[in-house]
Amino acid sequence: MSPARRRQVVERVRQELGVSERRACKALGIGRSGVRYSPRTAPDRAALVKRMHELAQKHRREGWRVNTKRVHRLWRQEGLRVPKRQRKRRRLGCSANGCTRRRAGRINEVWSYDFVLDQTADGRRLKVLPVVDEYTRECLVMAVERSLTARDVVALLARLFRERGAPAYLRSDNGPEFIAQAIKAWLAKSGVATLYIEPGSPWENAYSESFNSRLADEVLDREVFSSLREAQVLLEGHRRQYNEERPHSSLGYVAPAVYAAACRQAGEGERTRLACTV
Repeated sequence: MSPARRRQVVERVRQELGVSERRACKALGIGRSGVRYSPRTAPDRAALVKRMHELAQKHRREGWRVNTKRVHRLWRQEGLRVPKRQRKRRRLGCSANGCTRRRAGRINEVWSYDFVLDQTADGRRLKVLPVVDEYTRECLVMAVERSLTARDVVALLARLFRERGAPAYLRSDNGPEFIAQAIKAWLAKSGVATLYIEPGSPWENAYSESFNSRLADEVLDREVFSSLREAQVLLEGHRRQYNEERPHSSLGYVAPAVYAAACRQAGEGERTRLACTV
């Protein structure tokens, strides 16, 4: 029970029974020091809470030196989003093509992709396809259309290969657009190996799943798109902000684009995680 709640209970008993604070505390089994305790507000609390609200909307790396438990407490008090507790689930299988066993060791080695579905205000479907470099966590492209067929996926990848070069591996689930013969044949011709995860095991494509989950939380579940064009503009803006401004804990709290630039400067053959700083 919080100090404020204890004081409220004791005061109510005093008023209803007409007894002293000492007797009320003794009857309730509450220490008087706990009732009289008044928490001191840190002088920087207001500034910290204000900045937490701002960072909840836009992620940046800053020099706040704050105890983690204090941030968690204030975060909850302000009603900001807290990750939901989830029950542990037993794995259904562990494929050699999953991200744990086949981990990217350098930039442009493993890309992953997966579809996310949404709709515009008129109820018409939107199909979103982000492509992620698993080593740098960069979202390389985010296609947004009413429909994306296997042929559309080939065209998207062909443009991306011309701009950035082809990866060694491309990881995905077993969706019909990804296992279509046209895609398999084109990837084989391009010298790109496919890593298809086990059916019913989305954690094996964890980098795409993580990116898509945040995309849903931060954009898709908040925005009502009036048109396809509006969705394309807003999602491209989110992609750029994610790549260029949002710090990533697994990258030493730098943005994916900053980390990727450091990787390229160090050389494409680098196979150990760089210690990037800003």
